[in-house]
Amino acid sequence: MKNIKFLFAGILFGIVLTKSEVISWYRIQEMFLFDNFHMYGVIGSAITVGIIITQLIKRTKLKSIEGTEIVIKPKDKQFIKSILGGTIFGMGWAMTGACPGPLYILVGNGFTVFVVVLLGAVMGTFVYGLLRNRLPH
Repeated sequence: MKNIKFLFAGILFGIVLTKSEVISWYRIQEMFLFDNFHMYGVIGSAITVGIIITQLIKRTKLKSIEGTEIVIKPKDKQFIKSILGGTIFGMGWAMTGACPGPLYILVGNGFTVFVVVLLGAVMGTFVYGLLRNRLPH
């Protein structure tokens, strides 16, 4: 019962993504074909809000719900690995018409074919967990 707030946050997140049409494969196709600005606007807005919130957390030393200080560690600058990982992520996104976050929302909206994609994502995460110690990071 103590985690009910996360269920409601997830439901709200699903409603926002559904209403903004970012789970639409048509919108994703438009993005990859450079036919429409819709998805770039949404992603750009999310990046802008993320930058602002991250700076707010760093500058005000915000605390978490539990009262502990939020520490944001600096990232390693590994350009080639980022490009490779982003390319693999983008290819999966382009092939399935969905990025990992909205998979649950798509299934919840009745697009049951995405159960296959969701299972593939879960399997990929599981395999990564098994191989993580042997992979270069």
